[in-house]
Amino acid sequence: MLAGKKIILGVSGSIAAYKSALIVRGLVRAGAEVKVLMTQAAADFITPLTLSTLSRNPVTSSVHTDESWNNHVELGLWADAYLIAPATATTLAKLAHGICDSALVAVYLSARCPVFFAPAMDVDMWRHPATRTNVERLQSFGNHLIDVEEGELASGLTGAGRLAEPEHILQHLADYFAEAANRTSLQDLAGRRVLITAGPTHEDLDPVRYLGNRSTGKMGIALAEAAAARGARVELILGPTSLTTTQAGVTVVPVRSAREMYAEAVDRWPESTDAILCAAVADYRPATVAPEKIKKGDGELTVAMVRNPDIAAELGRGKRPGQRVVGFALETENGLENARRKLIDKSLDFIVLNSPRTPGAGFGHDTNQITLVDRNKVTPFELKTKRAVADDILDRLADNPTP
Repeated sequence: MLAGKKIILGVSGSIAAYKSALIVRGLVRAGAEVKVLMTQAAADFITPLTLSTLSRNPVTSSVHTDESWNNHVELGLWADAYLIAPATATTLAKLAHGICDSALVAVYLSARCPVFFAPAMDVDMWRHPATRTNVERLQSFGNHLIDVEEGELASGLTGAGRLAEPEHILQHLADYFAEAANRTSLQDLAGRRVLITAGPTHEDLDPVRYLGNRSTGKMGIALAEAAAARGARVELILGPTSLTTTQAGVTVVPVRSAREMYAEAVDRWPESTDAILCAAVADYRPATVAPEKIKKGDGELTVAMVRNPDIAAELGRGKRPGQRVVGFALETENGLENARRKLIDKSLDFIVLNSPRTPGAGFGHDTNQITLVDRNKVTPFELKTKRAVADDILDRLADNPTP
């Protein structure tokens, strides 16, 4: 699955840098085109000439040289994947915080392709909270960790911290591209008509103020695009957000309030086969909307609130045989208990449970960490990009027949 792929290899200053030669050779033998970036420190462990010879391309270490400027933006757009191996503790910190002092980091900040990082360091450095925080931060950005392996380290200690073996790194990349190819060719939702709600709702308080939440709609848009890519016709009922999609097969229905979203969902549900209710719908709205801007007074302001209609409960009650309803549960406490109660009370087929307290999950992130909950099992997943999470949800939707 690596044949024809364009791979950037970033090498930082670790004793494990000698393995980068084996990585380059393995990629080239597999049919990939490889361009190598090095930090200045990496050249103390392996020469640019070695990696240039093996990759058959010049090696870059700086954004500019005396003769020319190296276009890191162009390189970041060129690649199908960016692999950083070995990634030292210093490099992890710079990547995590955008400290752009080398071509390696500059291209990382410009890359639009998937990024994989394979750390290498001594066991205590690997276990240190600063390193763990940087790794988690990079994963929260949607980057892929190729985990360290255990064994004898350069310090003489034995433990976790060794760079993953080159063949394991190459297999990780090959598996990624194989899965991506399978997703592209997968049409298991062909013929389905999928209704998706996404984004926040805004509930007016007066002509200039509203009650809302921090949802951006990223998760719902990722679901809509992934479902359409798998053959479904998608109607995306999207609350007020700056984001949208132009994916073929997706019809965007913009709404603002919970009642507007409810009306559109109920109207379209009879013609749909599946509903994925991803929107962060306001449970309550102000009982009355002031006709003029509410002026600041001397005392406290009390706002009476009333319940909004429940989209999930309405669609769950009204589903026919063959229709499926998927709910979302964003919980800060007692998540599993609350998700199971919601599953039963609203006649849902399964629930996507997540928490805004999980690093990299919840509103505004490009990643999410979910647990799928149905009547028979609970399936947790690791932190992933929201597009990868969308495919996990759709896998369950495609494989989960209606009881």
